[in-house]
Amino acid sequence: MQRRPGFPARLPGSGHAPARTAPVATPARNPVAAAPVGIGLDSAAVRARMVQKLAAGGITSAAVLQAMGTVERHRFVDSALVNQAYEDTSLPIGLGQTISKPNVVARMCELLLGAEGARTGGLGRVLEIGTGCGYQAAVLSHLAREVYTLERLRGLHDKARHNLRPFRLANVHLLFGDGMLGYAKGAPYAAIIAAAGGDAVPQAWCDQLAVGGRLVAPMALAGGQQMLLVIDKTPHGLKQSVLEPVHFVPLKSGIA
Repeated sequence: MQRRPGFPARLPGSGHAPARTAPVATPARNPVAAAPVGIGLDSAAVRARMVQKLAAGGITSAAVLQAMGTVERHRFVDSALVNQAYEDTSLPIGLGQTISKPNVVARMCELLLGAEGARTGGLGRVLEIGTGCGYQAAVLSHLAREVYTLERLRGLHDKARHNLRPFRLANVHLLFGDGMLGYAKGAPYAAIIAAAGGDAVPQAWCDQLAVGGRLVAPMALAGGQQMLLVIDKTPHGLKQSVLEPVHFVPLKSGIA
């Protein structure tokens, strides 16, 4: 088994910008976040209804449904939006970014679990491009052995660290850096998932994907329509499938 890289580490090609990992696994003892108004102790019931809707909408993976029912989405949105936390809608999280719809998160996670390598040996190390507020990373933590998640916006990287700390997810590693470069020191990855879409999939992602692994990302086709793209890495090369329309924020390079 490949040893996990030490931290902090420098992202390849990023020059002056080091990749930094946030200590999500070392919070204060017995963290208890205040229950948001309008959700409170009923959040479990609200999540259960959300999971029922996901199942009715076509999500069949028991592992994905369980993860979606476990992670408290309302803890990843602004207090003014908690009453919409379990609706099937994307919500603003600041800096022009959004938290994805629950059905999109569930759909993409289910696609990752459908990879050849994941079907035979479980989902190993995952690279997430675009940490955002940390919600999808939390969901992935219940599905994968290890999650490396990259965020290019310092404000969101810090927000995700704050949001994830109470969950004590020892298998989640937050990195600050340019997601388009991926994170070569953690490669190869059993899966790569992106929360932003560009006109093409960066070559670095394909290079860092393991044979038998799967990449799931939005991509803009001719005319600007974003579609969900699945790339499987086989011993004979890359196999690409274009699925349903989606709407994600644009994929950008650099850090800010």
